[in-house]
Parts: sequence; structure tokens; C-alpha cells
Amino acid sequence: MKTIAVAGTFDTKGREFAYVKGLLEELGVRPFMIHTGVFEPAFPVDVNNDEIAATVGQDIKAIVERKDRALATETLSKGMEKLVPELYAQGKFDGIISFGGSGGTSLVTPAMRALPIGVPKVMVSTMASGNVAQYVGTSDIVMMPSIVDVAGLNKISKLIFSNAVLAIVGMVNLHEKLKADTSEAKPLIAASMFGVTTPCVDRAKDYLEKRGYEVLVFHATGTGGKTMDALINAGFFAGVLDLTTTEWADEVVGGVLAAGEARCEAAIAKKIPQVVSVGACDMVNFGPIDTVPEKFSGRNFYKHNPTVTLMRTSAEENKQIATKLAEKWNKAQVPMTILLPKRGVSMIDADGQPFNGVEERKILFDTLKSNITNELVEIRELDNNINDADFAETAAKRLIELIEK
Repeated sequence: MKTIAVAGTFDTKGREFAYVKGLLEELGVRPFMIHTGVFEPAFPVDVNNDEIAATVGQDIKAIVERKDRALATETLSKGMEKLVPELYAQGKFDGIISFGGSGGTSLVTPAMRALPIGVPKVMVSTMASGNVAQYVGTSDIVMMPSIVDVAGLNKISKLIFSNAVLAIVGMVNLHEKLKADTSEAKPLIAASMFGVTTPCVDRAKDYLEKRGYEVLVFHATGTGGKTMDALINAGFFAGVLDLTTTEWADEVVGGVLAAGEARCEAAIAKKIPQVVSVGACDMVNFGPIDTVPEKFSGRNFYKHNPTVTLMRTSAEENKQIATKLAEKWNKAQVPMTILLPKRGVSMIDADGQPFNGVEERKILFDTLKSNITNELVEIRELDNNINDADFAETAAKRLIELIEK
């Protein structure tokens, strides 16, 4: 019999969670009830709030006496984040589900994020129809809109609760039947891409897969780059092909490129072989053309599609990008290779294309070459555009060499 963890505030929403518990039992799975509320639960539970608080060295009764709701919520959230992965590792449950508003969602989702990728996670929330990045992060939490508040049982809430329960039970019970065949597990490679470097990554992927590797491609902007780094940190990959570092050019603040502090560090920290490049560093991403700040009027723009406008990075911005990348790559602890495409870093930074920038590329490359001081970091300049077949295959071949060493 499969077991599903149900986490929530069983003091203030006891009736609702008792209903969910009954649905799970009706479907033949065992509910594993985790009480995240501040006060006593409305029914017997498997894990009480005092155990959650004790996980992070706190006494829930003492917190209740202080009547400090903020401290209680913070304590229970941190305790859940630590305790829930431990319970999963002990085999206490196979999937997890929760229901709540902004408070309940903030309390349980950090624990869900701490679980491995692939563990079924469903969060039914009033927050699910908006921006859920702060709740989901780089995990695979399924956010389901509650439609009505998680407060009482009615025609709508019962329907939503039932659908959510059916979803998590299906994930848990049918998982084995649909599990991918791992009898021929292949070494995994992480690869970053962007629309304007897709031909490069596709060719490198094809080359690697024909030689016994499996390549997972991540879009370099949004959560893609962050997810790739999270999985690198989790130890999923044998090598990294980080050819598209456009995330460094996602946002321009006062003319200075704002760089995500975590990007380009995961493989270095894990000592994983990697081949990197400066793909798409010729551009800054904005939304529709009318969202571009007025201060950038007069710059070179390219309408990628109706919802994405690209701005050509300047020579000074390329210098800043290269300086920051060199700072990151100089931390390498195992041999790595930087490939620089002399004929352009994207499909629109090429001969006859709107972002073709000889001066900008020269400053980008020269700054990298003058700032890279780590002997473990090799720099190769190739007489190609980044999307040329020779460039892609050179990157793939070099990564295989580094992995085999």
C-alpha cells in the first residue's frame, strides 16, 4: 500500500483535512498526517507540530505562550524543510499533498522543494493562479488553484479537493507502471541553450548522444538556468556544456548588466568537467517593445517575437560580462575549456545580421583572456559562428575528453 503525506494546519482547517484524509483512505492509500498548525490538531496525527519545531531546536509550547505568530510560522516552515526530506528518506511516504492560502503555501512548499525531483508533490493553493516562482523554485511542485479559499467544505472546494487527491494518488500508484527503463542508464550531460544558439546545442547534443551520453537541455533564461544549476548541485551530471550564458544579460540596471550570482558556479563547486562559451551574450532580453525603458532609446533592438525584444549589448557591457564570467571561471578546481566563436556568439551576431558586432566581440574575448588566470582554464578561439557545426562538434568532443580524463 502506498502512503501519501498530507501536510497542513489541522487546528484551523481540521474539517477540510479530515475530508482529504477520508478521500485518500477511500482510494486505498494510507494518509501520513503532518500537522503544521500552531495549536493542537483536530484529530490524531503521525507527526505533530512539537516534533517539527524540535527539529530546529524550538519548543512549540513556549512559542505559543509568547503569542508570536510570525516566529511560530517561521519555526514550523524551517522545521518542515528539514524534517520532511528525512521522513521521505526513511520511507515514511511516497508523495506529498497540501492545501492552503498564502500562509499555508509558504509554510509547506519549502519542504516540498527540499524533496528529490520526481517525488510527487501537489500544492492546492489560493496563490496558484499568479506568479508561483517563490513557491516552486527549481522543483517539480504541481501548483493547483483552489478556486475558493481553503476554508470550509462546499460544492466547489469538494470538487477541487477530490481532483487534487485523484492526481496525487494517480502519480503515486501509477508511477511504477510508467517508470522509464533505466536498464541502459547513460551518463547525463547538462546543456544550456537559448533560441539564438539552438542549432549549436542541437548539433552538440546529437554528437554526444551518438556516443553513449544522454543530454538534458535547459533554457538559459528564467528558471531554466537555475534548474540546471540545482540539478548539477544534486549530482545528476557527468559533464556540463554551458555554451549559452545569456542569463548574464537578462537585466540592465542603470546601464550595468546585473548578473545572477549563482550562475556558472555549480559545475565548478561540484568539480564536474565542463566546456563553456559566451552564447547570446550579445543581447539583453525585454518583453514587448513598449516595455523597454525609455533610457535605452536609440540602442540597437531586434524584435525576436511579439513578446520578446532583444537589445544589442554595448562594448562596455561586454567588458562587464567578461569580467564577471572570468571571476566565476577562475574558481575552477578541475580542467575546463572556454570556447570563443570569433564569427559571432549567436545567430544574429553574424555576418549580415542585425547584432553583428566585431568590436563588442573583441572586447568580450580580450577581457576574458586578460582576466582568466587559473591554469586549469583553457581558452580556445575558433574561426566559427557559435552555431557552426564545427564549433558544436568541437565543444562536444572536448567535453568527452574532459570526462574521460
